[in-house]
Amino acid sequence: MSIDKALEFYKKGEYEKAIDNFSVVLEKSPDNAELYNNIALCYANIGDYDKAEKNYLKANELNPKLAEVYINLADIYYRQKEMGKGENLMCGGIAEIPDNLVLRHYLARFYMEDAKLDLAIDELEYILEKQPENYDVYYDLAKVHFELGNYACAIENFENVLEYKSENPWIYFYLGEAYEANDEIDKALSNYLKAIAHNDSFSPAYKKAAILFLARGDYEDAIEYFEDYINFDIPKEEADKIRELTERIKKKQNG
Repeated sequence: MSIDKALEFYKKGEYEKAIDNFSVVLEKSPDNAELYNNIALCYANIGDYDKAEKNYLKANELNPKLAEVYINLADIYYRQKEMGKGENLMCGGIAEIPDNLVLRHYLARFYMEDAKLDLAIDELEYILEKQPENYDVYYDLAKVHFELGNYACAIENFENVLEYKSENPWIYFYLGEAYEANDEIDKALSNYLKAIAHNDSFSPAYKKAAILFLARGDYEDAIEYFEDYINFDIPKEEADKIRELTERIKKKQNG
């Protein structure tokens, strides 16, 4: 048995066989951190997170500067909502590999999930000092500021994302929500319409646009977008309520 055979089984998704082969190789190289990492990956893929964690921790003990171990184990902690473990892991990784900005980004995301938003901002802003074109970080920073009610900051960061991801309807949608929360209704509506322009099946933007058209008194546009919205796969109860609303709007128009 060889490492190549083990990797071949791994690539095929035959994880049990891969574990057997990696384990045989490990007997000859018991201090090989990468082998423990590979075995852990196999266990993670079959859903045995306890054994995966055990092997990741062994790999980390043997080589605390192997960044992929922190990242792989972080994925398990994130899935299991073990934010405290994830934060401690990432802090340890940053202490060992201080220049690794990926670990800092993972730490920021654990902080976000753990509602430690100020700490998340600190990490995200640190990354942007080093990588001012990291649009994933701008996105996370925008979401944090939105959560905190800092809508102007959220807008600024979503706008930064659009410099790199101008075709993504979700970014226009989130930007629209930030403008709406900041009482900039025209800009909010513009971004909801841009989301639709980039994906004419993007149903949430139709509903948002319809509501803002209605708020502005643009009844015909509101009806049009509400009617487009209920043509999508939405719950029947919601569709019925929208139909009732559009009928009331039409009656109001007709005096």
